[in-house]
Amino acid sequence: MVWAAVLGLSLLISWPRAAYGATTKSLAGSLFEAHCAGCHVNGGNILRRGKTLKLAALERNGVGGPEAIAAIAAGGIGQMGGYGAVLGEGGAELVGDWVWQQALNNWAAESPKA
Repeated sequence: MVWAAVLGLSLLISWPRAAYGATTKSLAGSLFEAHCAGCHVNGGNILRRGKTLKLAALERNGVGGPEAIAAIAAGGIGQMGGYGAVLGEGGAELVGDWVWQQALNNWAAESPKA
């Protein structure tokens, strides 16, 4: 019985903590970095100059909030395919909220993992 308690305690102490310490903000930033930043580095767009994630461009293109960003992230738009499946359940909404906040802050000095 003691060995089971020792084993359980050692597993608890040594178990990876990434899932325990992950915040919604860091998860959203990580999702963005993994699936979006390849084309949208710092809110830009390496393929279509006018289709950035900067606030002025979002508003000019009729993207008025995090819900619209989430819909685009999940389903795609124009030449951009949808990422709903790879972002997972609720992932598009997390990314939409995160991108909107970055746009409101003019993508100021915050890394995607923040």
